[in-house]
Amino acid sequence: MFKKILIPLDGSELGELTLPCTEELAGELDSQVDLVCVCEPAEHKYHHMAQLYIEKVAEEVKGRIKASYAGGTKPIQVKPVVLTGKPASEIIDYAEKNNIDLIIMTSHGRSGPKPWDLGSTVHKVIERTSKPILLVRADSTNKKENKESIFSNILVPLDDSDNGEVVLPYIKELTNKLKSKVILLRVVTSGYHVHTIGGLDYISLPETQIERMKAEASPYLTKISHELENARAVVSSEIRTGDAAEKILKLADEKNVHLITMSTHGHSGIERWALGSVTHKVLHNGKTSLLLVRAGAVTA
Repeated sequence: MFKKILIPLDGSELGELTLPCTEELAGELDSQVDLVCVCEPAEHKYHHMAQLYIEKVAEEVKGRIKASYAGGTKPIQVKPVVLTGKPASEIIDYAEKNNIDLIIMTSHGRSGPKPWDLGSTVHKVIERTSKPILLVRADSTNKKENKESIFSNILVPLDDSDNGEVVLPYIKELTNKLKSKVILLRVVTSGYHVHTIGGLDYISLPETQIERMKAEASPYLTKISHELENARAVVSSEIRTGDAAEKILKLADEKNVHLITMSTHGHSGIERWALGSVTHKVLHNGKTSLLLVRAGAVTA
């Protein structure tokens, strides 16, 4: 499921923040890397410059993978590609036509770092692609001088649903090769909102019901822990009570999490990335990188 990785680049230093984790995945998992630069139709005269840029980056990436992971014997597959068109559409089409398994992007547009800019190419790709996306947060914690892998400390929120577990095969493959600490999190709701004549009211659940749900969550997390445990991963679990997004973000801060993995659904499931969902809140308010896997995605 990490055989082919797509990295869109726009010639900026921020865009290249995806390269360290890309090189780690490609080196450890023997993945092919497709580096893609998209020139809009009005920028066609810069196509040659884009080609020179993407070929240069491809050679640099290939050299770093070979030096750090391949030991001089493993063939390194890094493919430079220049496309013409609208960036989001070209990225999505390329990913579909070339059987890409993972898209890795930073959370910025050409104008500079923004907090998961809703108007950016990134957001358009998130909404429309069926492919898993790894979003690298464009802030100081992910700059090149930071040598710690984003895969070293992973938070996996789960909601006891099949759709929520769609991320698990990806975690298994990562931790089979990479040395990672995995934290499983189950957030038990303490109440729910109901629409009333006066507006929106919050109804708290009885404490006995909350305790019962927490008791049911424990064996579930234990089962998932046993499925994930391997020689290189250290798995722990947490049960929290309250608002799911708030608890995910709080635990990520407490545990110095570098990567959060989430599916794109709530309990009811959705056909596209749900704005207003827990995933949306974590996306827009968090500080960590995110691996987002669409519910119903087919893994291989």
